[in-house]
Amino acid sequence: MRLENMPVEFQQALPLINTLEEAGYEAYFVGGSVRDVLLKRRIHDVDIATSAYPEEVKAIFEKTVDIGIEHGTVLVLAEDSQYEITTFRTEDVYVDYRRPSGVTFVRCLEEDLLRRDFTINAFALAEDGQIIDKFDGLTDLENKLIRAVGVADERFNEDALRIMRALRFSASLDFDIEEKTFEAMKVHAPLLEKISIERSFIELDKLLTSDYWRKGLRNFIDSKAYNHLTGLVGKEAQLENVLKNIKSDYFWFTTSEQAWAYLLINLEVENCKDFLKKWNVSNEFTKKVTNIYEAYKIALERVWEVKDLYKYGFDAFMYAEGLLEAEERDIDTSLLPQLTMKLPIKSKSELNINGQVLMNHFNRKGGIWIGQIISEVEELVVNGQLENNQDAILEYVEKELKEE
Repeated sequence: MRLENMPVEFQQALPLINTLEEAGYEAYFVGGSVRDVLLKRRIHDVDIATSAYPEEVKAIFEKTVDIGIEHGTVLVLAEDSQYEITTFRTEDVYVDYRRPSGVTFVRCLEEDLLRRDFTINAFALAEDGQIIDKFDGLTDLENKLIRAVGVADERFNEDALRIMRALRFSASLDFDIEEKTFEAMKVHAPLLEKISIERSFIELDKLLTSDYWRKGLRNFIDSKAYNHLTGLVGKEAQLENVLKNIKSDYFWFTTSEQAWAYLLINLEVENCKDFLKKWNVSNEFTKKVTNIYEAYKIALERVWEVKDLYKYGFDAFMYAEGLLEAEERDIDTSLLPQLTMKLPIKSKSELNINGQVLMNHFNRKGGIWIGQIISEVEELVVNGQLENNQDAILEYVEKELKEE
């Protein structure tokens, strides 16, 4: 098969391919970018593989950076762009179910493609547009099928993260997983326990935020992969609820935080912070997930109030509202705009008072009293019991101090 129209991303990188070939080496576009071109999807990263060894690549191009030279990768700086060029290689024995103990540089493209995970990721694209397909990946693309390259058991035993990648691809591409490949995934799923949780988080996160997340989650459940990820062991029924409770077939999670908040809601997690800490996510991510989670939970118990909006933020309630609507719960969609209009301040920084003003006005030294007073004032202003006016606030504080 020949690609008649090279996308602009490949056209811009063609001079590097030509330079390598003029120097006597083979060079091709490889990986997910080739797959995405064939599927008419947007290209993310353009990767180049070559028969030139790393030192030979560095000798050819003027500006290079060693970003992974021990694995054969050299970053080439070309005008306003940069490209990773990786030497054809084979991989030694995998010692941790994730990384090879070493790599061997080779001159043969087929040997390099043989080490890749799935047939739809094992294409090479020549500078003339010719698609090199050694493992019948074009047929799998046509049939919308994810199939391991070579022996599936070997691929997943080498790198267990490929299990999560297969699940993620099923969600992002709307592809089925070939039967033998899926069976091998189930057999080797326990190896996920040896993979860093950060890596598994990235793949599960991409799955949940994909267009076909329902298919991905269905495969995630059926593969039993969840039984080998922290906090999800034995949670099949709760994961099924994620699929069951969203009534609309046309609902997509807007953000990662919204997706994980809904996951935690259905998992019946009592403490979001403790759960997410095990996944090594950022404090900011944890806070946003928790805020959505709390906003959702409040709606099940009572009507949202101004103080809730102030505490958890507009975005949290907007995403919680989206979840409630997707569940077809009876909610007042006009409530959030009304609360927003009633909100006198959005943060403590908007108070017309601060510690320095209090110390100067009352001629008192700093101390714990300042924080206590400002917190009291903040609550009163948010609840509409005190005007956010400096004179009014100082008058209130003066009364409070006299009663001490």
